[in-house]
Amino acid sequence: MKLHIVPAKTGFTWVKLGVQAFRRQPMALAALFFISYVAMKLLTSVPVLGSIASLVLLPSVTLAMMVATGESIQGHRPTPALLLVTFRKGRQHLRHMLLLGVLYALGFLGIMGLSALVDGGRFVQVYMDGMPVTAQMASDPSFQKAMWLATLLSLPLSLLFWHAPGLVHWHGIPPIKALFFSMMACVRNAGACLVFLFTWLGIGVLGALLISIISLLLGLGLGDESIGSMLLISAGMMMATMILTCVVFIFRDCFEPPESLLHEAPHDTPPSDAPTAGPN
Repeated sequence: MKLHIVPAKTGFTWVKLGVQAFRRQPMALAALFFISYVAMKLLTSVPVLGSIASLVLLPSVTLAMMVATGESIQGHRPTPALLLVTFRKGRQHLRHMLLLGVLYALGFLGIMGLSALVDGGRFVQVYMDGMPVTAQMASDPSFQKAMWLATLLSLPLSLLFWHAPGLVHWHGIPPIKALFFSMMACVRNAGACLVFLFTWLGIGVLGALLISIISLLLGLGLGDESIGSMLLISAGMMMATMILTCVVFIFRDCFEPPESLLHEAPHDTPPSDAPTAGPN
């Protein structure tokens, strides 16, 4: 398995390919994401254990969306059965994916714990329990510090787990090695990853601004239960789905691609080879 280094402009290509893949099967991919979202919400409604279980299963959900995108670009219709892909590839694969999930849960809970030390746990309540943010809370320096600490620490956690599910699933890499190679791929391709990130940030800001303006002009409102608010939420979920459909193309360009993706959605920018990242 080799790690590929790609030009920064490849970040735009990843966005384009993800959108194109979504357009092939928009209803199927959006439904898969929605089912995953609802399932996670139902899990988190179970006190303590439900929230932990949802964190453990998050890498498996990411993998399911990657596999679903692969199905889409091959002309197949993804089905909800793909959400069980982690459980259908043998015991070793299941153990590795669950271990990956446990490591993610520990990392995430560790970040939340550190933020709680700063503001007494108010940011954790907002982030995990949906507690509303008051003006007094938002202006509190301790709350702001907790929010920024959690945000900054979440970045390396995301980089560690960005490629890890694909490495475990398609290359059979053990979880700890998969985390190392995932971080290495993100760092070595930082330019493309930043272009990808800021492109989606720009799309999100412009999309939210456009929907807000149209909602105000048409008198749809932006309150909690208004049509404008529902449009914003729907657009946000659609964008989140498209971001997840990009992941498999990022994975394919950064590593030796899985056999099922070798001949699909060709690379706009051929990657350059770097030294071998590690044994399979």
